[in-house]
This record gives sequence, structure tokens and C-alpha cells, in this order.
Amino acid sequence: MHILLTRPIEDCYEMIEKFRLLGHQVSHLPLISIKALKYETINYSEYKAIIFTSSNAIKFLDIKNIDKKINCFCVGNATEKKAKSVGFQNIFAAEGNVNNLKELILQNLSSSEGKILYISGEIISTDFDQQLIKEGYIVNRIIDYRAMPIKTFDDKLIEKIKLNMPDITYVYSQNSAISFLNLIKNYNLEALCMNTNLMCISEKTSSVLNEIKWKKIFIFNPGEEEFLLYKI
Repeated sequence: MHILLTRPIEDCYEMIEKFRLLGHQVSHLPLISIKALKYETINYSEYKAIIFTSSNAIKFLDIKNIDKKINCFCVGNATEKKAKSVGFQNIFAAEGNVNNLKELILQNLSSSEGKILYISGEIISTDFDQQLIKEGYIVNRIIDYRAMPIKTFDDKLIEKIKLNMPDITYVYSQNSAISFLNLIKNYNLEALCMNTNLMCISEKTSSVLNEIKWKKIFIFNPGEEEFLLYKI
């Protein structure tokens, strides 16, 4: 099976190797690049918990002054792994989606215990901080990175993909979907997409690409990529 992965290489190199070991052909075509953003100075002592909904949020955060024993809530396994690698000790990891993450927080942290720090990218799929605020929590959201659509691609790689269109393509964000839609139109790939199964991280992501005719569209949570191979 030919699989196309579209995240930056640091976010998917392990998956590339895993799929190749399973005998699949894997192409890598990153659709976005990640840029660090400046943010206000954080007084970590004010907070009783910290939330990460992506590994990039951890990557671009200055954590030298944070108590690594703080309750750390992560959206999924990749984010949990990144949190462990920088020293966080009390980690609660959900199963790859914010609904599970919200339940995890509700079960393990009372709104009366204190303020929560939420670190995220500029664009998020759901207003997660507002959901928690409605539950009575005090949440301060800090944005420390921006996803930038890639506009220039390797023509040789595009031609190679055109000759052997992927059976499955994974798209992980709205920004990625917008970049992918532009690529499809610019390189006249519309007709070739009809035999590709599109895997999107959310309904909002898939809605960007609905104007293209796909073989089938699936919505998935991070961590389910391998499982989806057996659904098509």
C-alpha cells in the first residue's frame, strides 16, 4: 500500500519507519512548517497544571523555570513522549483527542485547585480553553508557535507521486488541508485523487478538502493511523 504522510519530518519520522517495516511504500510531503512565536513571560508558580495539545507546544516553550512535577495533561502519546523527554513527571495522557483530554482533566483536577496554563499553536481545532472555563476552571492560554503553509514543493517528488498516487493520505490540520488543496489545484491532481482514501484529523480539516472527489474520507484521532490501514 502507498501511504502519504504530510506532517513535518520531526513529527512523523517514527511513523514512516513503522509503516515501511510493515511493508508499505511511504512518501513524505510536508504541507506546513512550524515557526516559534514570542509570548509573554510566564510566572509558572501561579499554575497548578499545564496542558499541551501538541508536541510543538512543548518544543517551543521555555521550561527551565517550571516545576517538572506540575500536573501535565497531554492530548496523546506523541505529546506525552515529548513531555517526558523534557522532564515532566506527573503526566496524564489522553487517547489522542481533546474530548478525552477534557474528561481526563475533569477526573483528575478540581476547578478549585488553581489556575491552568494551556500552551498551544495559533490555530486550534476546538476552543479547548473556553470549554474548560465553562466547567469552572481558570485557564490562561499561551500561543507559542504558528503553522505556516508550505507554498513551494519539489517538482520531482510531485511527479513521482502523480505516477503512483497514494492509497491513503493523512492530513493533520486545517492549515495542512488548505496547503494540500492549493497543491492539488496547482498541479492538476484533482482527477488523480479519486482513488485515494483521505484521512483527516477533524471534520473542520476534511471540510476544506470536500470539494475534491476522494475514494473515501475518514476522520481519525492521532494514534489510530495504523488501525485505519485495515479499514480500507
